Amino acid sequence: MFTRITSYTLYGVDAIKVDVEVHTARGSPQFNIVGLPDKAISESRERVRAGLINSGYKFPLERITVNLSPADLRKESPAFDLPVAMGILIATGQVKISDLESIAMVGEISLDGTVNRVRGLLSVADQCSKDGIRTLLVPQDNAYEAAVIQKVRVIPITSLGQAIAFLSGNSEVPSVQVDLAEIFSQNGKYDLDFSDVKGQEQARRALEVAVAGGHNVLMVGPPGSGKTMLARRLPSIMPELEVEEAVEVTRICSIAGLLPSGISLLTRRPFRKPHHTISEVGLVGGGRFPRPGEISLSHCGVLFLDELPEFRQSALEALRQPLEDGEVSVSRSLITVTFPARFILIGAMNPCPCGFRGDRSIPCQCPENLYRQYRHKVSGPILDRIDIHIPVPRLTREELLRSPGGEGSEIIRERVKRARDIQRKRFVDQRIKENSGMTQNQLRTYCKVSPSGQEILAQAIDKLRISARGLDRILKVARTIADLEDSQAIELPHLAEAIQYRSWDRERP
Repeated sequence: MFTRITSYTLYGVDAIKVDVEVHTARGSPQFNIVGLPDKAISESRERVRAGLINSGYKFPLERITVNLSPADLRKESPAFDLPVAMGILIATGQVKISDLESIAMVGEISLDGTVNRVRGLLSVADQCSKDGIRTLLVPQDNAYEAAVIQKVRVIPITSLGQAIAFLSGNSEVPSVQVDLAEIFSQNGKYDLDFSDVKGQEQARRALEVAVAGGHNVLMVGPPGSGKTMLARRLPSIMPELEVEEAVEVTRICSIAGLLPSGISLLTRRPFRKPHHTISEVGLVGGGRFPRPGEISLSHCGVLFLDELPEFRQSALEALRQPLEDGEVSVSRSLITVTFPARFILIGAMNPCPCGFRGDRSIPCQCPENLYRQYRHKVSGPILDRIDIHIPVPRLTREELLRSPGGEGSEIIRERVKRARDIQRKRFVDQRIKENSGMTQNQLRTYCKVSPSGQEILAQAIDKLRISARGLDRILKVARTIADLEDSQAIELPHLAEAIQYRSWDRERP
């Protein structure tokens, strides 16, 4: 008459344990699901009814009540279909299963009894290991994803009948296992390489500094100068993902429903390039049941915003807090979730609406008021949070005709790794890993400037109208440049180069 089965629901990037309680009693036939279910869960009544009948079992003509506990937590996704169907079969005596305490299950049921994939299985498996659940039944398409958490026995299920046979002890289903070392060894090389880039030595150097310290970059240049080409190659000079980072990235991608079938773990750093028509919710995340946005999908990777001034003002301003904190909190009337959002922002834009202001060969056709209006589309607070501003000029005839022959990504990546190792040792047992995240106390400790350096900073503040936040960014970039040179002290050339990367402040109308 009553049974309880363990399942899970998603809450941000985490999973929360849910007890699926099923009670059957005599009375007029009814099938009610309570416990703040969403529309997809409410509709599971029809899927479960048809799935049971088409799997060769009887659907009871009784009063059926399903409670999803805790009852005060909103729940979404059709992942409760499988535990609800199993609970009905056990409560009506059609199936006898013992030792349900150490078993959890999730999965959507089709009308023919097939078990379909659901979102967020990596988070579910991780929470199972923390809750002491030893066995997890999952859709076969999700099995390799869940098996990344090796403390849980993951059983791949293709149909309701197979799940019943396994739980009843009538059939053996081998658990799924993955070899993390093999997955990372198959990562392979990136298709794009910095050796493909012609010219743009200053931009190449600036991007190396950006990756070494986790700094944000704004590239300003005419159409066709190579801004997008440079940005697309940025992941190729970033260090390989660590296991913990790969799990975080895969987790977010799975919750968003973007993890390809059969993929257990994403081992390459993400590169996201949303269109400029994207909404604020699409960029930072949200919805009735909040989902991660592009900034979270870029976690541990690169977010490239091409044609930066064309993005909605509200969307760009919503980046302020994530750029500072490395995470974004999304609040709705009944739920507040926090998504990780630690990424490198790469913005690209033209110097003016026509794109040729300051070009050596093509004159600019923009009226002064139109130019000022265009430049003001990117606000000062957003610019202050972008550490490096660099011009990307149009290539000369000689550069265009010359064969590519610059340093390859592998050589640059080795320098970046050495600089990041220095930072890792510097910030050991601290919350941050990169120079870009330094606090005021850490700036005072690790970014001490000589009297001659103080003088050049004072000149930069007067001439470039640099804010307090902009000054902090200069010091952080200078610290990264010093790390690339394996220098313990920030020397005058390091500060001069960091100040040079604030070209926007010099050109600000």
